[in-house]
Amino acid sequence: MKIKHCIATFIMGVFLLPQINYAQVDFNKTPDDDLGNIEDKYQEYFFEALKQKGIENYDRSIKALLKCIELDDSESVIYYELGKNYVKLKNFGLAEEALKKAIVKEPENEWYLDELYGVYYELNDFDKALKTVKQLVKFHPDYKEDLASLYFRNKKYKAALKVLDEMDKELGVSKSRDRLRNQIYNANGDDKDRIENLVERIENNPGNEANYLSLIYRYSEKGDTKKAYETAMNLLRQKPNSQLVHLALYKFYLDDDEPEKAISSMKIVLKSTKIKPDAKAKVLIDFVKFVQNKPEYEHELLDATSMVALAEGWKSHAELAQYYLKKGDKTQALKYFQAAFEKESDNFDVIKNIILLQLDLKQYTKALKLSKEALEAFPAQPILYLASGVANNQLNKPKEAINVLETGIDFVIDNIKMEVDFFTQLSMAYKLDNNITKSQAFAKKAEQLLKKQ
Repeated sequence: MKIKHCIATFIMGVFLLPQINYAQVDFNKTPDDDLGNIEDKYQEYFFEALKQKGIENYDRSIKALLKCIELDDSESVIYYELGKNYVKLKNFGLAEEALKKAIVKEPENEWYLDELYGVYYELNDFDKALKTVKQLVKFHPDYKEDLASLYFRNKKYKAALKVLDEMDKELGVSKSRDRLRNQIYNANGDDKDRIENLVERIENNPGNEANYLSLIYRYSEKGDTKKAYETAMNLLRQKPNSQLVHLALYKFYLDDDEPEKAISSMKIVLKSTKIKPDAKAKVLIDFVKFVQNKPEYEHELLDATSMVALAEGWKSHAELAQYYLKKGDKTQALKYFQAAFEKESDNFDVIKNIILLQLDLKQYTKALKLSKEALEAFPAQPILYLASGVANNQLNKPKEAINVLETGIDFVIDNIKMEVDFFTQLSMAYKLDNNITKSQAFAKKAEQLLKKQ
């Protein structure tokens, strides 16, 4: 929020020392009397203060500055440096007091005001911060955005919007100001003003697609689908080759039960190089849901998924994987779960589905490797121990299977089916290890549990 705080210190270092040299005390003057001795001590204390501040000994720096004030309290910069040291020590009360004294001596000093503004911001005293920023605005227009923000914090919404309007007119719109503008509209509940502002922007700049999309979103949020649709069609008339407009159009077509048009819009979105992956992912998820209700358009989904790079978004690929899983196409389901895993490697459901599909597809080495890795992150998940046991059995590694299965069964709670699976795999492992007695014992345990179901 404080835009100049970082550069202020550097600039002060360049410009303030000459001010001291040319002020009432001349550090370059050769001492020839008692006054000279005072000047010499003053200089010594001041530079000691700067040195101590430079090595972050703020308490010692303050003591040296207070010595300067005892000798001569006329220099504003001493109070400024004192205030900055108090800020470093988080003593904002004394910092405010020192900085106000500096400003009394030099009311038009931008850096003093900026430092005081920072103090008020730390104190969350937005009323005093607002008064200070009003003084700072005349030095640099960038402070206007701070001014608008402080008007907002002080619930002076009209004043904040007026400042934002002035800045937009002078500098053009910006994302940061639009975020603040929307916060204000949300706070005062004034959707009418919000929509009027967007309509005005479109009138002034009919080629800007973002304004149309924002207006479509706001109309949709209010439930005014008619105006939202009209805005989308207006954008399409203005820019017939717009790709972004189809982010809105496909939903309207779905709601109006116009599947051919909806699919056409979705394909434009998915093929677009201008639309972000997360937006494409949402469209793809909607496409999957649409096809689940209208399976006659499945070939269109298959065509669309071939357009989307596997790195587009894990959520859309997880949805696609579930779709193929329901259809019984385990190879395709595994492909999309693995694409999802590439984007979110700590998602347990995705990991579980990959391992189970690898087992179903007899990819035992891969399943064993992934289950071992997953156990490091999820050591209390019994399904991972079971999967590892299955893979080890299938790879003829009975001892490893026994070890992992006997460890994992302790994590099974109130799940008879899973206990049966554990006992069945343990029976198989002991049989592979030529321990027939234990193999039969675990087979019997599995049989007894099945009778309880």
